[in-house]
Amino acid sequence: MGNNIAIITARGGSKRIPRKNIRPFLGRPILEYSIEAALQAGLFQEVMVSTDDEEIARVAEKAGAKVPFFRSADTANDFATTADVVEEVLASYERIGRDFHAACCIYPTAPFVTADAIREAMGLLEQEQADCVIPVVKFSFPPQRGVVVSGGRLAPKWPENMAKRSQDLEPLYHDCGQFYCLDVGRFRQQKAIWMENAVPFIQDEKYVQDIDTLQDWEIAEMKYQMMRGRTI
Repeated sequence: MGNNIAIITARGGSKRIPRKNIRPFLGRPILEYSIEAALQAGLFQEVMVSTDDEEIARVAEKAGAKVPFFRSADTANDFATTADVVEEVLASYERIGRDFHAACCIYPTAPFVTADAIREAMGLLEQEQADCVIPVVKFSFPPQRGVVVSGGRLAPKWPENMAKRSQDLEPLYHDCGQFYCLDVGRFRQQKAIWMENAVPFIQDEKYVQDIDTLQDWEIAEMKYQMMRGRTI
């Protein structure tokens, strides 16, 4: 185990899905899945949850994470970035004499994250001497052939691409929105999650599901059950 920290970001406020970070996902608070993956990875001296909410803190501690301090008002509002939260956590630990070599910032609504994925991504961070490792997934449909609605009519955004074959277009990827592996020293310099020397950790689409709406939540539960061979 290296001198690493897992930071799970779970504030209390959520507009689209109330109490999203501890809402039951197949019978368990969804936050527990991220904590479990971090603990099972076996890489972290500290697995902590950054929150401003006492109920979330209780759920986190019961699941085996630590909540050594509460998030400030500045990082608990709707405008704080993930980088702001990570920076505050690292500074808080530094004040009590604890420094870390690497950090893995994990979102609290990421039930598809596994200990194996975290181990592999953290390994890439070290092997590639990267500033950060970002899990990404390929777009299932080429965005270069996207269309827009204008005046009630469809129009290609990039007409020059409409006749091209999908395999002739450059593959594009997007952030999975699950976790980020960070070199702490470089993070302190750049103060960003996406840093200059970013290495991709390419994920299979079946392990990725955005959960922003209640419909997303239902799809994620069905997908999770199917992946594990359970009866829906």
